[in-house]
This record gives sequence, structure tokens and C-alpha cells, in this order.
Amino acid sequence: MRSLEDELFPSTPGKVKIERTNMLNRQFYRCFASTSTMFLWALFLIALTASYLSFQSFVDSGHRYLNASWGGIQWEKQVRNSAQIQKQRGGGSGGFSVLVTGSAGFVGSHVSIALKKRGDGVVGLDNFNNYYDPSLKKARKSLLNKNGIFVVEGDLNDARLLSKLFDIVAFTHVMHLAAQAGVRYAMENPGSYVHSNIAGLVTLLEACKSANPQPSIVWASSSSVYGLNDKVPFSELDQTDQPASLYAATKKAGEEITHTYNHIYGLSITGLRFFTVYGPWGRPDMAYFSFTRNILQGKPITVYRGKNRVDLARDFTYIDDIVKGCLGSLDTSGKSTGSGGKKRGPAPYRIFNLGNTSPVTVPTLVSILERHLKVKAKKNIVDMPGNGDVPFTHANISLASREFGYKPTTDLQTGLKKFVKWYLSYYGYNGKIVD
Repeated sequence: MRSLEDELFPSTPGKVKIERTNMLNRQFYRCFASTSTMFLWALFLIALTASYLSFQSFVDSGHRYLNASWGGIQWEKQVRNSAQIQKQRGGGSGGFSVLVTGSAGFVGSHVSIALKKRGDGVVGLDNFNNYYDPSLKKARKSLLNKNGIFVVEGDLNDARLLSKLFDIVAFTHVMHLAAQAGVRYAMENPGSYVHSNIAGLVTLLEACKSANPQPSIVWASSSSVYGLNDKVPFSELDQTDQPASLYAATKKAGEEITHTYNHIYGLSITGLRFFTVYGPWGRPDMAYFSFTRNILQGKPITVYRGKNRVDLARDFTYIDDIVKGCLGSLDTSGKSTGSGGKKRGPAPYRIFNLGNTSPVTVPTLVSILERHLKVKAKKNIVDMPGNGDVPFTHANISLASREFGYKPTTDLQTGLKKFVKWYLSYYGYNGKIVD
């Protein structure tokens, strides 16, 4: 019978060493096996998490795609059909395929329809923001649709959308008319001007310089760039480094930015400085539009005057004359010279005034509206506040006249008569127009 001592201290020393070693090995194996298992489980959990995140990302991407206002086979077909050139130019020159930004806007809708009617392919792009009543933009869109023009709803800052459009269509030209407009609104929402007029412009230019072929670009600058300039009439050679509003500053920045892209990437670029455009389907924030509305509703209108009680004056330019200037500049824009984002030679860079050359005072504008509406205006005459407005504008159009025969033909009396006729028809007021 073995004693307790034998149990605790066996008589064979080597045997206890082996058993102790085996025991340690078994413990180490168990520990290692446990660690390996934990490691494998950790890997499994990581893989499972990664798979879930990938799946969730796929679902989110699909959700965004399904809810996007653009994309898909049918959408691409509409873009291609709208961009199709219907008629060749005289003299054997081909028609244009034009991307018009801001196509549901005032000038954009008129230019788009004019291009389509002469046989050019036109694709519109507009974000339908609510700076003014979006229903007016939707109505313009319906008018464009009736003329066979497809309008893509999207933001100018959406680089993926622009890239997709240029992949689908080899646009020959871009008519860039999208912008955050208005001088006074810049004091309320300055960020919207930077977003649209600077960031949006750069996004568009990036897409154009990378496109193959590169399109020629015509874009809307503004007479506001003349700012505090007091030399009349305003010439393209005048200095424009004293903007009176943030809106004017963003347009001036646009001119500098476009010059850079012309210089580095060989983009053909033409900037158009519009002078107070008015007419049917116009912008409700413009004075002539709001005057008409308030006069008909019996509400008072506010008429600003400048220093020393001098009447404000504007070079009011009828929409049809602006359209002729846009098409003339497009036709003479020349070609971009870059390829794959690299310049291969100098390309045209131009800036033109598009005005009427006949400034009219604001009180005269009001008296013409009163005559056409057969209603006397209730006027509040106040001094002009420091909100960025300038006392007068007056265009020198000799350069545009020489380059592409620009010649405005509609005076304010005639143009306002046409506007009033449209206004009464569109808004359903009961009234007659004075012949």
C-alpha cells in the first residue's frame, strides 16, 4: 500500500518531470487553441461586419439611384433624342448640340427654344430652386417640353451628373445661363451666390475641360461688373474692379475664372454682360414685373431715386434682342483647342456687352406700364438704400455689333406692351391692353 509520501513524491524522479512537461504542453495547447479560436471568431466577426456595411452601402446606393432625378436607360434615351441635331446650317456647316444650363430660367428658356427652332440639338439643365416661385419655372419647362427639349433636373455642382451628360452626348457648345441672380438678395443669402456663381461655374468648367471633344462655352456675366464705374456708356475696356454688390463680385470672379480655364486648358469662352433683361416669362423679382403685379392689385410701388434726387436709369434690353446676341456669340465662338484636359493651342476668349444702348429712367418705365395697364400707380418715392444697386447703366455695344452684327430693335414701349400682354394672359387678370 502506497503511503501519502509516495503519492506526493513518487520514487521515479524522471517520470514526474515528463508528466509535468506533458501537463504544461496540454495547458499551452489549450491556451493556444483558445486564442486561435478567439482570433478566428474575431476574423469572422470583422468579415461579417464588413459584409454588412458593404451590403448596406449597396442598398443605400441603390436607394439613391432609384430616387435620383436622373439616370437609367430611358433617361439616357431622352437626353440623346433632345441633343439630336435636326437641321444643318447653310453653307455646309453642321448644326450644334448645346447644353443649356439654367434652361428653365428666363433667358435660358428663350435661348433654348430659339436654338431648337433653328434645328440645333438642345439639352436643358436646371435645379428649379425656390429663389422665386418655382411654378413659373415648371411652366417654362412645359413650354420647353412642347418644343421637344428635355430638361434634366439637377444641380450644377453635381460633377457626376455633368460627367454623365458629357459621356452620353458630345456637346459642341455649352450655353451657361444658370446663376443665382439678384443684387439685393445677396445681402440675405450670400452663400447661394458662391455656391452657384463660383463653385457651380468651376464644376462646369472642370467637366468641359475634361470632355473630349471640348465644347465651346458662352456664359452669362452681367453689366453689374461695372459697379461704381461712372464713365458712360460702359465699354468692355473699362475697369471692373469696383463691384457694388456681392452678386457683381461673383460675376467678376467668374470672368477671372473663365480666363484661367481658357489660358490653361484651351477652352473657347465668351462672356456676355447682360443689361437689365425684360420681357414675357421674365423674373418676378425684377422691378418691371413687381410693379406690374402691385399696380394691378392696387398696392403701392417703391420707386428709388439716387443722390440729389436724380432718377435711376437702366439700359432695359428686350429678351428677343438678348436671344439674338446669345445665338450670334454662339455662332462665332470658335473652337476649343484642348484635348483630355491639355491645351494644344490658343483659343478664343471674348467678352461682350449686350444692351439696348438707350437708358430709360424708372419713372418713365412706370408711366409706360400705367398706360398699358390702364391703371394709375400708387408710388412711394424714396432714396436708394445702400443695397448694391447702382444709379444707372448704359451699354456700349459696338464690339458685339462688329463681331457678330448685334443690333437691338425693340424699344421699351414696344417691349413692355408685349410683356403686359403675356402677364395678363398668364396670370388671368381681367384687363385690356391699350393699342
